[in-house]
Parts: sequence; C-alpha cells; structure tokens
Amino acid sequence: MTAPQLSVRSAKARDLAHELSRRERRPIHAIVEDALTDYARRHPKESAASFLRRSRALSAGDDDGVREVEAAIEEHRRPHKGIVL
Repeated sequence: MTAPQLSVRSAKARDLAHELSRRERRPIHAIVEDALTDYARRHPKESAASFLRRSRALSAGDDDGVREVEAAIEEHRRPHKGIVL
C-alpha cells in the first residue's frame, strides 16, 4: 500500500509540513493532525445564537454605521445579467 500524501493548494503549508516532518522525524499526517487538534482546542465550535449575541455586543452602539454600510451597498447594487451563451 502506498503512503498517503498531503494534498494542499498552499505551497507554504505543504513545505512547512514537510519541514516539520523531517525535523521531528514523524509522518506528515501526524504533524497535520496535531496542528488541527490544537487549532480545534483553541477555537471551540460556537453556536449560531452565541455568535449573534457576541456580534451584537461588539456593534451595539454602531447601528448608524451598519445602516450607512447597508445603504451604500444597496445604492451600488446592480443585478447580474447572466452569462452570454
């Protein structure tokens, strides 16, 4: 059976994974699993309701700014005519 390969679009991420694998003498999948596990531990899943409460708290006094942005978006919104076949 062939060894699984790391398939990522980022050359920087791929090169870093290979470098860490060589330096620590561990397989790449173990390096990636540890990194993702650590990331998941530092960024726990947040419910939608919790996210909305947090985002409202951040912008509680900035309702006018939100309305201005929404008005600017609406003012410049143009329907897409679709693709030409």
